[in-house]
Amino acid sequence: MTELWRLGARALSRKIAAGEASCVEVMRATLARIDAVNGEVNAIVSLRDREALMGEARVADAVGGGGWLRGIPVAVKDLVAVKGVRSTWGSQIFADFVPEADDGLARALRGVGAIVIGKTNVPEYGLGSHSTNAVFGVTRNPFDMSRTAGGSSGGAGAALATGMVSVADGSDMMGSLRNPAAWNDVYGFRPTVGVVPGEPRDNVLLHRLATLGPMGRSIEDVSGLLDTIAGRSVAVSHAPRAPRVAWLGDWGGAYGMDAGLLEAGEAAVVQAEDLGWQVEKITPPMAAGALWDSWTTLRSFVVAQDLARHWRDPAQRALLNAQALWEVERGLALTSDQVERASAIRRDWLAVLDDLFARFDALMLPATQMWPFPADWDWPRQLAGQETDSYHRWMECVVPASLAGVPALSMPAGYGDSGLPHGVQLIGPSGADGKVLAMGAAWEEMIGPRLVRDPA
Repeated sequence: MTELWRLGARALSRKIAAGEASCVEVMRATLARIDAVNGEVNAIVSLRDREALMGEARVADAVGGGGWLRGIPVAVKDLVAVKGVRSTWGSQIFADFVPEADDGLARALRGVGAIVIGKTNVPEYGLGSHSTNAVFGVTRNPFDMSRTAGGSSGGAGAALATGMVSVADGSDMMGSLRNPAAWNDVYGFRPTVGVVPGEPRDNVLLHRLATLGPMGRSIEDVSGLLDTIAGRSVAVSHAPRAPRVAWLGDWGGAYGMDAGLLEAGEAAVVQAEDLGWQVEKITPPMAAGALWDSWTTLRSFVVAQDLARHWRDPAQRALLNAQALWEVERGLALTSDQVERASAIRRDWLAVLDDLFARFDALMLPATQMWPFPADWDWPRQLAGQETDSYHRWMECVVPASLAGVPALSMPAGYGDSGLPHGVQLIGPSGADGKVLAMGAAWEEMIGPRLVRDPA
């Protein structure tokens, strides 16, 4: 019999509904798996009291009915407030904070019967694609424990890869779903901005740059969770019979790549032609530098609006890491003209995308520019032999989708010579979330199922 912790959320849901597994058995198997691997990986943090969790599982069995996640354990990303569960944002400022109310995502999960067991680890405030912080430490990559699991949804990605959870929520501003999905050999979906509601407390501009989204070992689970957190059916769609796909590669050489990574992505895309996809390599449709300047300006402006309250308090400022300080200080120094110029570039990029999507159903490019780097780094100081000029320059390839707010699916694409995984991004037009996921389902058939693994 397959161990329950190896199954995805939909498969577990079907077993529970059919009486082939109880919620208590699923919870017991989940906690045992966490005991077995989390000490090394450090993906699950703020784990709740075991007796309380087993009690909730017994209640789920006794009550029956409910939504598709009834009795299924979930761990919520530690950038989301969960009532009664330590929620830190990876920050020492909130190291002991226990919310009195759920954020919307947590309410949605509980509304379909999920049992929140704890949180998944993140970088401080989600800044930087490396899940390490002064509260809980570093999350390690289960494919190579000396390497990072990525971020900011690194805890979610590593927990999925090792079977500590069957499905996971994440969020994506600058690749925070896509990067850890690629480095943990799972799927991560950044939906069209606005599909998943934000929180009333969020800065209004944040909703144009960042979004919550689902992660999973299968498109079935990703689609199911997307519908749940969006509060409506989003994922039902059909892929075109012979989709036209533009391959952007390294953006004409503008995006530095680790040795072998671009070639590995191109080899994976060639396989898509066996699916009937019509893949065409195209030249960069817009200067990468313009997109970068627009993105980093708008990002710093938004982050500063959110974190300046901590920066203005000397005691709290001392607890902010270098990434947060860089964003806040840069954001506060911006002029209105600089923000307007960045917004104008964004508008130009949206117009370019309109033209591209009149010719193509989707765009593709690598999901990362590096293989997973050593876990003891704060961020990479070099990329392809060049010095990086910011803590996040090595993730520039995620900017085109982020700046436009369009749906982007990070899909597993195989393994490098060292056995480390990598992924590719599939990007669609605004509102085409269902079509992108349907194409992802075809990709999944081609590459086969993602299997749970033990830490290496």
